[in-house]
Amino acid sequence: MDLKITKTLVIPSKEIKWRFSRSSGPGGQNVNKIESRVEIIFNLEDSKVLNDYQKEILKRNLKNKLVNNSLRLAVQEHRNQLLNRQLALMKFSSIIKNALNKPFKLRQSTQPTKASQKKRVEVKKKRGELKKSRQKEKTYQILIN
Repeated sequence: MDLKITKTLVIPSKEIKWRFSRSSGPGGQNVNKIESRVEIIFNLEDSKVLNDYQKEILKRNLKNKLVNNSLRLAVQEHRNQLLNRQLALMKFSSIIKNALNKPFKLRQSTQPTKASQKKRVEVKKKRGELKKSRQKEKTYQILIN
């Protein structure tokens, strides 16, 4: 079953790997017997459908979700493997579609203004004074023999 992302982008089923395991959570003996948890694995580097530009966009926008240049998505919301597979395909499709449509903006580094630096130092001083006012005054006894 091929995965349709957009009208022009369709990921063939041979590029998607599936893994199944036992789901956690309530479900009685069903949890111990049936592998209803579904995991989709899609390797960006090995994909023949995506061009280099699309791969770079996906790498930038999904860098927190990628493991070894592979996008992994696990679903275990239902007790039925088929429902979990369908839900995983829908989520996977929307993740890729959103990542391709979302523009990636590079952060322009700036220097903090003088006013913000001054304000930061004043806040730190006030905080320090507050903490000092909470402390008990230490008294020292000098023992002379």
